[in-house]
Amino acid sequence: MMRKVMKIEAGGDRFVSSLKLRVAAYCRVSTDNDDQLLSLEAQKQHYEKLIKDNPEWEFAGLYCDEGISGTKKENRDGLQRLLRDCEKHIIITKSISRFARNTADCLEIVRRLSELGVFIYFEKENINTGSMDSELLLSVLSSLAENESVSISQNNKWGVRKRFQNGTFRQAVAPFGYGKSGGALVPNPEEAPVIKRIFEQALSGMGVYKIAKGLNEDGIAGRNGKPWSAGTIRGILVNERYIGDLLLQKTFTDDNFRRRKNGGELDMYYMKDHHEPLISREDFEAAKRMLAQHAREKGIVRDGRKYNARYPFSGRIICGECGGTFKRRIHHAGRRSEYVSWCCGTHIQDKNTCSMLFVREEHIRKAFVNMTNRLYSGLDMVLKPLIEALRRQDGDGYFARMHEIERLISENSERAQVLAGLMAKGYLEPALFNSQANALKLEAERLKKEKAALLAAISEFSAVSSAEEVCRYLSRRGYMEEFDGDFLERFVDGMTVFSPVEIGFRLKCGLVLRERMER
Repeated sequence: MMRKVMKIEAGGDRFVSSLKLRVAAYCRVSTDNDDQLLSLEAQKQHYEKLIKDNPEWEFAGLYCDEGISGTKKENRDGLQRLLRDCEKHIIITKSISRFARNTADCLEIVRRLSELGVFIYFEKENINTGSMDSELLLSVLSSLAENESVSISQNNKWGVRKRFQNGTFRQAVAPFGYGKSGGALVPNPEEAPVIKRIFEQALSGMGVYKIAKGLNEDGIAGRNGKPWSAGTIRGILVNERYIGDLLLQKTFTDDNFRRRKNGGELDMYYMKDHHEPLISREDFEAAKRMLAQHAREKGIVRDGRKYNARYPFSGRIICGECGGTFKRRIHHAGRRSEYVSWCCGTHIQDKNTCSMLFVREEHIRKAFVNMTNRLYSGLDMVLKPLIEALRRQDGDGYFARMHEIERLISENSERAQVLAGLMAKGYLEPALFNSQANALKLEAERLKKEKAALLAAISEFSAVSSAEEVCRYLSRRGYMEEFDGDFLERFVDGMTVFSPVEIGFRLKCGLVLRERMER
């Protein structure tokens, strides 16, 4: 029997159907503190009553996750159980941000459920995926929800960088050759001799491949029992921790939650004589010179920026399977026929590590044109109204309030230090000290929460400004018949190949738009 699905108009009845549908609800809170758990209980009661009060629906259960981040769907057992149980259901959830803060995951789930004839109703946004004419609206809104996760991540990063600056940061994991004692790095008596052997052999002229091979043949296991590789040895020979120093923020997590090497995008912090060294500074510098000499002899150039600038897609395409960067290749389809393709660098080195197949450049270009045209077609219906609503927010007020909160937090910290000093000198009674200290602590927590909310708003405001530039450009440019390298350079942060027939374009304004490719 063909299911009858009616479109939900603004202000009209929520659902009109001649069939009695089994309806499930999904709820989530991101932390397990008491306030959040009370919110979860309130969500459960609301949706159970909402479903049971509707005579057209049959209650199919509640699914929930508590204390779980919304950035990755794999981390949420309740959501995974819901997807497995879905068959002829309508799912109700409070908002897109409660359902998924990752655009790719959100669209993947919607498509998967749609194939089963299951649709989702997002109560806050008043969107029913069963009546959507396109995925653009959902892409925009879920990207804004993803920005919320990014701003939360930025709050955490801010705290870490503060610890970098004041020297209080402590490493979670000690490098091979060291252990931890009271938070400090101390030589590991079993691993330290292995590090010294590696440097001695490198200084004798032995290459990194031979050093790794010798350690494996001698039955010396690496960290967590893993075999040694040339890349691991090379990393040890350039690691400043072995001379007792500490360089912080060598890598960082980008807005797409991928780990990247810091190539100057963010500040680094260097702490000299941070812990006991295993190698002298002279030997360390000599080993680095030997590495550089070997690289020159083999014609290896570590800095590929000059090469990357030759092609518009160089350094921009990421593998959705392993996170590796795609490289440009020339493929031959006969004696006189050849074409340009892009292939994951990890797959090129080891097909067992990554199974992602190559994609033709012409297919990427066609998908890019389709994406820009789809975005242009949704300007008046989706992007412009959304941006106009967000533009009315007081961006200047956000920044002014942020400066004020920073000042209040600093004053609060100073008052707490003065209070502690007076208590230590015996000038205050314990009861008075506890009362004043608790008041300062509550005020500090309130200010931190307000600051986090402002950071989220500022992040969203910046993304909207970038989206406005996209709108202006597309309004002038109109539909595109061929690839536009200028649009790519100005507005696209990167691309992710999810499969040989699907690619996602990450716009600098925060949108992630997927497109199908030919094969």
